Amino acid sequence: MDLKDKLISSFYAYEDHLQVTDQVHDVKVQAIKDFETLGFPKKKEEAWKYTSLNKLLKQDYNLFAQVEDALDYKEVKKYFIHEIDTYTIVFIDGVYASQLSSTTHDKIDACLMSSAMEKEKYADLLEKYFNKIAPKSGLNALNTAFARQGAFINIPKNTVADKPIQIINFSTGKENNLMIQPRNLIVVGENAQVEIIERHQSLTENPVFTNSVTEIFVDKRGMLDFYKIQNDTHHASLIDNTFIKQMAETHCSVHTFSLGGALTRNNLEFYQKGEHSNSILKGVTLIEGKQHVDHNTLVHHTQPNCESHQDYKGIYDEKSVGVFNGKVLVEKIAQKINAYQSNNNILAHDDATINSKPQLEIFADDVACSHGCTIGQLDEEALFYLKSRGIPAKEARALLTYAFANNVLESVKIGAIKKRINKLIANKLNVNLGFDL
Repeated sequence: MDLKDKLISSFYAYEDHLQVTDQVHDVKVQAIKDFETLGFPKKKEEAWKYTSLNKLLKQDYNLFAQVEDALDYKEVKKYFIHEIDTYTIVFIDGVYASQLSSTTHDKIDACLMSSAMEKEKYADLLEKYFNKIAPKSGLNALNTAFARQGAFINIPKNTVADKPIQIINFSTGKENNLMIQPRNLIVVGENAQVEIIERHQSLTENPVFTNSVTEIFVDKRGMLDFYKIQNDTHHASLIDNTFIKQMAETHCSVHTFSLGGALTRNNLEFYQKGEHSNSILKGVTLIEGKQHVDHNTLVHHTQPNCESHQDYKGIYDEKSVGVFNGKVLVEKIAQKINAYQSNNNILAHDDATINSKPQLEIFADDVACSHGCTIGQLDEEALFYLKSRGIPAKEARALLTYAFANNVLESVKIGAIKKRINKLIANKLNVNLGFDL
């Protein structure tokens, strides 16, 4: 039995044990039917041309953790942004870990998706937002069918979350091969604000395959800052699907730091449904070995007087592979759009590869849109200058690499995240940069 058949047959036994509202049940049943029709993406699809899942799909995954594992905070503290006070929603092998979490229902909801699915008081919110933003695809349908554990975040109208919210998914390796499917739903009300930090972290050398879906709705004049830290082991693979719907006068930013993992695919899509909305997509990729990172982005401008800014930097060493497939779509009605898209890359080794395809699809005639891509190596003259000033070659390369990525870090609003990413980059480069952000 292949993985697709195993998933379909396992669904019905899994679904019988869930306590969910009738509306959620109907959505999940339809989703498994959609997955049966659509299946997993293949390289013949244009959006997956440079990323194959064949190796992942040959594994015989355990779909549900059989052994509960209680981690001590001291074992995993380094993976938290522990320098600041946050709400935390933590999962271990796909199961909620109350001992590591700090949730709330005081003014805001920062809690569990499973809890929201069971309680009638959230039925209206789920009916309005659950599975409404994510487009139909095999991976999204699969996640919807098995959706149970994940974060449910609701920031009511005119409310500013008093501290950031961390969502952390740990994999322990108690299962030989584990497939987990977190499902997050985030609703930011009118005039509301929130900062969110997300991390998927494997603690094992056993293969882990995560298929994550996050739906985000931001109402009028809402603000969202989302930070994704992806620094996993060479045995962990992640498909991260994040979809954001923005209403009028909203400001939404997503920073993605892809610094490790066997295969990482980020499907990040913004849908602007109101005037004067602003979308910011920024990322830094720094990988080595045979690691593979694929950024697939979309900003869909459907209303006039909006902005979007995409800036992705990639540094690829050894036999690593990078993919950037970024698209800006401007509808005819969306006049006076200002859209910027940039993808700049450094190949630090002759065997490294980058496939970059920035795209603009414009049907309006009064817009300011631009895109660009560069692929090169570190400036040899700059390296020579630094070495002539007594800086060792390794540190000189690290400084230039850091400078290359720094403008993405400059827009990070949480100082503790800046420092953490700075440290992770230094560790990846195996140097002490000698300064903090």
